[in-house]
Amino acid sequence: MTGYNSAKGGAQILVVEDDPIQRRLLKNAIERHGHVAHLAENGRLGLEFLKRGIDQISVIVLDLMMPEMNGIEFLGALNDMGIDLPVIVQTGQGGIDTVVQAMRAGAFDFVVKPVSPERIAASIANALKLDQREAKARAGRKSRSSSITFDDIVSASPAMMRVIDLAHRAAQSNIPVVLEGESGVGKELVARAIQAASDRAGKPFVTVNCGAIPHNLVESILFGHEKGAFTGAAERHIGKFMEADGGTLFLDEIGDLPLEVQVKLLRAVQQGEIETVGARVAQKVNVRLISATNKDLIEEVKAGRFREDLYYRLNVFPITMPALRRRKEDIPHLARAFVDRFALEQKLDHPLGISNDALALLTAYDWPGNIRQLENAIFRAVVLSEGPELLDTDFPQIAAQLPGYFAAEHPTLVVDNSHGHPADTVAVERGERMAHMVSHGAAATSPLSAADASASASDNVIVSTNIAGDVRKLADVEEELIRFALKFYRGQMSQVARKLGIGRSTLYRKLKDYGIDPDDPQKNAA
Repeated sequence: MTGYNSAKGGAQILVVEDDPIQRRLLKNAIERHGHVAHLAENGRLGLEFLKRGIDQISVIVLDLMMPEMNGIEFLGALNDMGIDLPVIVQTGQGGIDTVVQAMRAGAFDFVVKPVSPERIAASIANALKLDQREAKARAGRKSRSSSITFDDIVSASPAMMRVIDLAHRAAQSNIPVVLEGESGVGKELVARAIQAASDRAGKPFVTVNCGAIPHNLVESILFGHEKGAFTGAAERHIGKFMEADGGTLFLDEIGDLPLEVQVKLLRAVQQGEIETVGARVAQKVNVRLISATNKDLIEEVKAGRFREDLYYRLNVFPITMPALRRRKEDIPHLARAFVDRFALEQKLDHPLGISNDALALLTAYDWPGNIRQLENAIFRAVVLSEGPELLDTDFPQIAAQLPGYFAAEHPTLVVDNSHGHPADTVAVERGERMAHMVSHGAAATSPLSAADASASASDNVIVSTNIAGDVRKLADVEEELIRFALKFYRGQMSQVARKLGIGRSTLYRKLKDYGIDPDDPQKNAA
């Protein structure tokens, strides 16, 4: 990412903070984690620094409450200057209005003083994962998103054409629509196309990710609040329903809404009116509601996590969107469309295509992250491309997960060594089989020798007994398997969690419990 210091291996962080003590604390915390801190005592000086050396900075840490120019004004100035950097805002006031203002102004993350070194380091690490070239591409897509139509949906599969046909019909009325499907299948794209084909075209299209809002803020963000409605409510705030008045409200991951908020949502759907937090009377709204979920809502109803009456109110016109692995004929079309778009956005000085071998590789993969994962993979390949077309070698992370490509799929072995069979023997036998498999694979590009394969396979052995011949503790085996999975899937947390059969929050908790660094999983390994 732009702004890394090759000498120190860290990133360049700009700290904009008027309190000298806080500046010193932040500088120490940043440098402790290997980054370089640049300090500005107010917003004006921070902007002047960015004008001189924007290419140096990777992340901005910003205080919201400063004299001369406060944090919100600073964020606005960044936007006016076209500066697209992740900004972590910090303040001593953690009220709802501050959170809403900062996030709507474009903040990447929000921390409340006093912030611990670990918390600010974690926030910086997350921000550094945002490649700025990808951020610009997302901004370009966002600017065009309001005018997305059904013609913009790339598809050749019968399953997806059925989805488009149903969506066309839904656009002709104000009927509530529920888009069902796995994450990344393009539910928001279809929702925007429905809006563009309806009589609400050109009206507001407001998106709310219900799963990304803290539960204590959901009601205020959706329905708004009056000044003084609760502690920290310093001014009146209109909610997403009022923002979408006359247009469409897209509720993504609606299955994550808290039950107490579902009651108010039911009233909004039934009667077309909302109750603003702290208001004495309800307000009328005219909103077209499109919901999306990656959960089975009827199962959520049975489990008591989703209201049955709300389910039947929302689920009037369900549209189920197929996973990408169920519509593989679309992958070449999508891949070419993404290559063309990203090549244009990256302003490459030459035309860029994609080879047949690359298309074959992409079509062979199952894409658990669906279109979003395919899009990100192609974006990465376009950014790193050097020739006139993308080759299969430009997708090493995909090829590594397919048998017979650049790296064979290495199943992890759990070995019982209690009978005197060394793990190395098993690994060598396994390595010989792997070398045979790779050397005979039609698509293999560099067959492994038996020695190379056995060396690789030895990393895949998880021994079930200790030196004394006793069964190892479950926690030790679990830790070793998690470390292996992180290495095998190259730190892709979603995929690691999915393959281990646990949730991401559980995975993060176990990483903390075992002291595992996801960027270096073998560090401090026993």
